[in-house]
Amino acid sequence: MAIPDIQPERYAEQLAEKRAYLESTFAPFNPPALEVFESPASHYRQRCEFRIWHEGDDLFYAMFEVDPANPKEKRVVRLDQFAVASESINALMPRLREAFLASDELRRRLFQVEFLTTLSGEALVTLIYHRPLGDAWEQEARALEAELGIMIIGRSRKQRLVLTRDHVWEQLTVDGRTLHYQQVENSFTQPNAHICQKMLAWAREVTANRQNEDLVELYCGNGNFTIALADNFRRVLATEISRTSVASANVNLEANKVTNAHVARMSAEEFALALKGEKSGRRVAEMALEDYRFSTVLVDPPRAGLDEQSCRQISEYDQIVYISCNPATLADNLKVLGKTHQIERFALFDQFPFTNHCECGVWLTRR
Repeated sequence: MAIPDIQPERYAEQLAEKRAYLESTFAPFNPPALEVFESPASHYRQRCEFRIWHEGDDLFYAMFEVDPANPKEKRVVRLDQFAVASESINALMPRLREAFLASDELRRRLFQVEFLTTLSGEALVTLIYHRPLGDAWEQEARALEAELGIMIIGRSRKQRLVLTRDHVWEQLTVDGRTLHYQQVENSFTQPNAHICQKMLAWAREVTANRQNEDLVELYCGNGNFTIALADNFRRVLATEISRTSVASANVNLEANKVTNAHVARMSAEEFALALKGEKSGRRVAEMALEDYRFSTVLVDPPRAGLDEQSCRQISEYDQIVYISCNPATLADNLKVLGKTHQIERFALFDQFPFTNHCECGVWLTRR
């Protein structure tokens, strides 16, 4: 893995390269003009993780990258600051390191540090050890929490000590509304909150004026899109396989007073069977599928994209919102979806500046 080389003065240039790549990749599908949503050029990630590298009495944050001279070897890169990470993370990095250096209890066999922060400055720090944690560690960690105004979790093998709570509360502003999201430690959340706000606003815009129709959402996570889109539709049915994410999504529905959405713990494959009447049981009964009038489907799949069966399943809906973290698999899926649907809107969301990663979205309507 290459550590991003952040050069804010070159941001427009790198964004133009991503634009050119997407326009070239998707040209065979004859999309409309690409909408480009730019990120802050630095300090855009709200979560990061670092190894802790011990050298004698010293220790420091580290990442690893492939040595160009020897591709089989990874070299340790010391990081005292990290321009990719939020300003909150950068402010905490030296203060935490000083605390580790001053305390044998906090530093001993400390292996990794994970940060989860919010736009408003909340910070949850997970300290991961290669040793059991006891009362002495907890006492010093609680003092550090109070000193730095953060929350701490301690982890080691078969141990997870939550000192205050295991989540932060992110507040995203979308179309003039403030949306509240519980984001739980060690579960997936959108890392670039600035771009997430723009992505949610775009999804709201393309799905506007459908209050007499229903939305089905696959891979809903903690309800990121569910919360933002709920008032565009009569009802929303969202599915997600992760138990932690489903629990968090339900907390987020309540926090945002969303009453027209239901989150079911079910894989996309199971849901397809339920729609066909080939799967039954309590979770299927709770969904009350017969009460929905689905017109639109939203998918935000993993990097592998959708398999052919899932593509055929979502092609049964009149409108498709497809959010993709991998343009190559999206282009592959469009070879199937393009038989029944055409691209009405096409967007680049620059989640990860100065990397090759491109997050994009397409709005498809039936031909």
